[in-house]
Amino acid sequence: MNWPKHSKQGAWLLFIFLFLALPTWSLGQSTSTAETAETSATDVPTLSAEDEEKQKLEFEIRKKNFELDAIKAAIKQNEEALSKTQGQKTSLQKELNVLRGQQTVLTKQIQQDQTSLERLGLEIKSITYDLQDIQEEVVTKRQAIQELLRIMQRADATNMMTIILRNNSLAESISEIKSLADLNFRLTSDIQNLRNLNTEYTGKLKNLNEKHNQVESQAFNLKNRKVILANQESQRKVLLKETKNQEEVYQEHLKNVYAQQELIANEIEALDAKLRGEINYAQLPTSGKILILPISGTSITQGYGATSFAKSGYRGKWHNGLDLWASLGTPILSSAAGKVVAVGDQDRYCPRGAYGKFIVVEHGNNLTSLYAHLSRSAISVGDIVKQGQTIGYSGSTGYATGPHLHLTVFAQPTFKMVGSKSCGPMPQGGDVNPSKYL
Repeated sequence: MNWPKHSKQGAWLLFIFLFLALPTWSLGQSTSTAETAETSATDVPTLSAEDEEKQKLEFEIRKKNFELDAIKAAIKQNEEALSKTQGQKTSLQKELNVLRGQQTVLTKQIQQDQTSLERLGLEIKSITYDLQDIQEEVVTKRQAIQELLRIMQRADATNMMTIILRNNSLAESISEIKSLADLNFRLTSDIQNLRNLNTEYTGKLKNLNEKHNQVESQAFNLKNRKVILANQESQRKVLLKETKNQEEVYQEHLKNVYAQQELIANEIEALDAKLRGEINYAQLPTSGKILILPISGTSITQGYGATSFAKSGYRGKWHNGLDLWASLGTPILSSAAGKVVAVGDQDRYCPRGAYGKFIVVEHGNNLTSLYAHLSRSAISVGDIVKQGQTIGYSGSTGYATGPHLHLTVFAQPTFKMVGSKSCGPMPQGGDVNPSKYL
């Protein structure tokens, strides 16, 4: 039967429409099942040298994680033993045991810092490999996209009707049209994949920068903890020398310390009470989350004000800050951005008598924070610090029965460094409740 030319074209278009409307799974059903099952079970892909290196890195990172878990468990066990020792009756042997226990914990913390640095080095190397892989894949995708664009530009001048008319059969026309549709799908898919790769690259790069920052922070902690450990050994030797390793001499020494502590506490409380009365609360922030706790994941062991312990343990019945639990050598963070206005060590004037090693930071919002009983300071007067920056390390210097941090917040207009009668340069001011701003 001879169809008019325009009828043939209409029929072809109808067949194409019906064919393209079929589910995609019906296409290409002629593929032999046998052809897809020819892969031998013995064909094992060979890893490249780079892939082998990556697997080795992953194994080493897992190994470091196990080592760190074991060190953390040992630290916890040693801290529990140290806590029991600190609860014992005061004696020379107890103090020597406490110093030894603190040295053990510090040694484990140093080991933890070293292992963490080793793990970070492995993680940085692994991320660097990932970045290289992504860069290579980006180059490949860009080349594929460029090739697809060239093919589609050549085919752009051809419309569907021309394709139908120039082919000898319906199958040929459908195949060519489907090829163009596939090219467009591949182009869209490759462009999306390229975007995903760029997003992944940005994330990996950010992670790499964070790892480098962690290395810097960990190395800083490691260096300072080694100094603290050396200081603890010096402290043990001084104690043995002063007491001649005799309990009677030690107890006599303690009586003198207690008398001095009471004298200093009376002086501090008398002036602080006066300065509290001079606070102009209209000049202070009303409340809100202005400050952060100087220790991550800590707990408050004594609150602010007329606490039950202060009523029985302090002559003035008042605690001018918060006490935060911390093992020796814990990094102390600045509660807010500000300027360091004082750094001191009162143990030079009155050992175990006052704030010990301390830091004072002025925050520019009429609040000033004091960090006391430190084992080491990590900044100097005049330094500008950020919120959360490590400024020192926890300890038990000054009037402290064990390692912790004492945090006082002063109304800045009332704060001043004074030359005390009993313990050298003394931070003084009208104190406010830190919890109001945490």
